[in-house]
Amino acid sequence: MAKKLDGIKVVLVIAPDQFRDEELFVPKAELEKAGAETIVASTRTGQAKGMLGGAAHAETSIKDLREKDYDAIVVVGGMGSPEYLWEDKELHALLRGFQKASKVYAAICLSGAVLAKAGVLEGKQATVWETPESRKALEEGKAKFVNQPVVHDGKVVTANGPEAAADFAGTIINELSKVAAAK
Repeated sequence: MAKKLDGIKVVLVIAPDQFRDEELFVPKAELEKAGAETIVASTRTGQAKGMLGGAAHAETSIKDLREKDYDAIVVVGGMGSPEYLWEDKELHALLRGFQKASKVYAAICLSGAVLAKAGVLEGKQATVWETPESRKALEEGKAKFVNQPVVHDGKVVTANGPEAAADFAGTIINELSKVAAAK
């Protein structure tokens, strides 16, 4: 039996150090269970370390990603996000490509700020793991902050932290099922 996301490819972007474990592992597992093909990317290839001791293999680097190769991008949070991802110009350009192509783009936890800094949240409702810096990034990116675990606005999905990982994944899957149905 075909799964609802057969033929869908999703790239999950993590910091090479201090990504939040369940914010990668839960969406990745749920996406794969629904039939999507996933790939993990980071600022460099190889082993990446999670905040809780988990490990992930970054199969490719952000600089080698092309929007045309994927149906969605998910930026994973954690304490490494501000250091490695917030100011990554290649990631910002990639996110703008997803927005321009009307593809699904998502971020969880502190990585909501990555979307804001990339300029892809202007006028959009979004949430983030709240710190003074992350809220400031959303404000500067002209996003409309919503204090909810998961916020879905068009092709954009944001979540505020690890407790929301399963609902975040489910929301992304629902949005991608529309993409799969149109293929």
